Amino acid sequence: MYAVVTENLTRVFGEFTAVNKVNLKIPPGCIYGFLGPNGSGKSTTIRMLCGILTPTSGGGQILGLDLAAQGEEIKEKIGYMSQKFSLYDELTVLENLRFYAGLYSLSASKSKERIEMMLEMAGLKDRRQEKTVNLSGGWKQRLALGCAILHNPPILFLDEPTGGVDPKSRRMFWDIIYELSQQGTTVMVTTHFMDEAEHCDAIGFIYEGNLIADNSPIKLKQNLPGVLLEIPTPDPMGLFTELTGRQKEVLDLYPYGTNVHVLISEERLNDYQDYKYNIITPSLEDVFVYYVKSKRKELVT
Repeated sequence: MYAVVTENLTRVFGEFTAVNKVNLKIPPGCIYGFLGPNGSGKSTTIRMLCGILTPTSGGGQILGLDLAAQGEEIKEKIGYMSQKFSLYDELTVLENLRFYAGLYSLSASKSKERIEMMLEMAGLKDRRQEKTVNLSGGWKQRLALGCAILHNPPILFLDEPTGGVDPKSRRMFWDIIYELSQQGTTVMVTTHFMDEAEHCDAIGFIYEGNLIADNSPIKLKQNLPGVLLEIPTPDPMGLFTELTGRQKEVLDLYPYGTNVHVLISEERLNDYQDYKYNIITPSLEDVFVYYVKSKRKELVT
């Protein structure tokens, strides 16, 4: 049984289709990265899976429970952390955890045990009496995660959990995610950080409401056609314009930092013998650029 299954999951707001016929299959214990630019449909999908939004059409199952018919049962089994940390600033760290323990109807003994575990996990044991408003973004993030998993849910939905958080806090946060996954928790996390996506077992790319790729990071890179060249240059836009003007056959071509990346079929390598290129392994960003451009072409035609 899959932890998450969706069948043509769709959400329409007026004339705007935010999520368009998305099909997902996420195994138990998987860290599933849900990637896409802002406004692509990531948060809307997560909110439907958590029972916060009703699908316009299509459906799915969470832990074998039907999204449409068993929404309340689903809510009891999931942890959800939104991009806006759902903490009460005027409460202390401990009071926030106690509040959530009450929401999840934990017994007094279970509540005490789990709160101590969450304080330990978040590194907040010595700051339990501190007001939440005084915590930095990274500490708030870890407290919010502690509140979301206080009831030990088998599945956890994290919506842009590391936005606006410093790199060190992001790394520590991901260490906790790995640990949860190893304990069997299924984690679905939305992000626009490509480096975070590299750590996921599987990735879905969503663009303009459409799921345009869904596989492991390794497979996504392997499935990119042709050979990827990296050409270093002090003037990426100038070189990009020059290469575009040559009108040679390419699969993709775009500036990338202080380089230009050129995706070509192997037999076209001779076209670039005048350039000091390196043949490189595609990054997830390269993969995403390719799929987005392919989807645009598909929509135009």
